[in-house]
Amino acid sequence: MNLSWQIVALFLLAIPVACVTWTVTHEEVFREPREFCVRKSEGCRRWWQRKFFYLFTCEYCFSHYVAVFFLAVTRYRLLYEDWRGYLVGGFALVWVANQYMSLYNRLRLDIKGERIEHEIKEKVKEKVADDGTPVTVGGVDVQPKKTSATR
Repeated sequence: MNLSWQIVALFLLAIPVACVTWTVTHEEVFREPREFCVRKSEGCRRWWQRKFFYLFTCEYCFSHYVAVFFLAVTRYRLLYEDWRGYLVGGFALVWVANQYMSLYNRLRLDIKGERIEHEIKEKVKEKVADDGTPVTVGGVDVQPKKTSATR
């Protein structure tokens, strides 16, 4: 496999690694098992038990195991054709997958921030309409609606 194909494969394989990792460590569908793992990672007596359960709550840690799974299934190797290719490919895959997850997290935060900002503006508009007091939000003056009572 030539180097350009290896790079393309790296960025493509990182997508399902990131998807599986994010789903298990963040999404609602796995909330109960994740909460169980959080409790166990904090409450187990033996350190190796705590570390085992922590793996399912940390996206970075869990992405290593997901990447190993995908390496085994796809037999993907980077730069070398022997065991070193698996080693280099595995760490590269984890890194790219975590970059994808960081971008996805940033996008979600931006969307959530815009939604909250919109809700705040709507509430301010309702308040202004109710009591007639002008309010400035984000440098924009929100004037009360003219009604027959305020004319």
